[in-house]
Amino acid sequence: MAQHKEQRVGVFVDVQNMYYSAKHMYNKKVNFKEILTEAVSGRHLIRAIAYVIKADIKEEGNFFDALKKIGYEVKSKDLQTFLGGNKKGDWDIGIAMDTIELAPKLDVIILVSGDGDFIQLLQHLKRAVGCRTEVIAFGKSASSKLQEEADSFIDLDKDQKRFLINMRK
Repeated sequence: MAQHKEQRVGVFVDVQNMYYSAKHMYNKKVNFKEILTEAVSGRHLIRAIAYVIKADIKEEGNFFDALKKIGYEVKSKDLQTFLGGNKKGDWDIGIAMDTIELAPKLDVIILVSGDGDFIQLLQHLKRAVGCRTEVIAFGKSASSKLQEEADSFIDLDKDQKRFLINMRK
């Protein structure tokens, strides 16, 4: 299935995965507006969901508001802190459940993450539901198996000026 303008698309963004990839590799922030534009590519957007972890940092409210203004629905959960100080916050199951639940209303599932934990999800969405799967991530940090599994992979490393924003000093 190729891309065409009548396709109904859903965009699912693993914000933490993208944030840390950009920060650690480039010391920059992600341009989520440009990612959404690239993901939709003139097709019919049904839902765009950004999954975030709340860590009680003062700037995060502004960031979440900015995501909403761009056109994302923001789903958040609190950062968990365990005995001993370990911290955890991820949305893998939430993203998987949302894509599976919304897939019957979509032609294309666009996952914005390089996390290899999503390989089986893409396989299921293609085989069981018949959706086209597209992945958008930084190629240097994205699972190569995830890239191979997707019907299409967009490597954000290839257009850093468009997809990255300088950190404020």
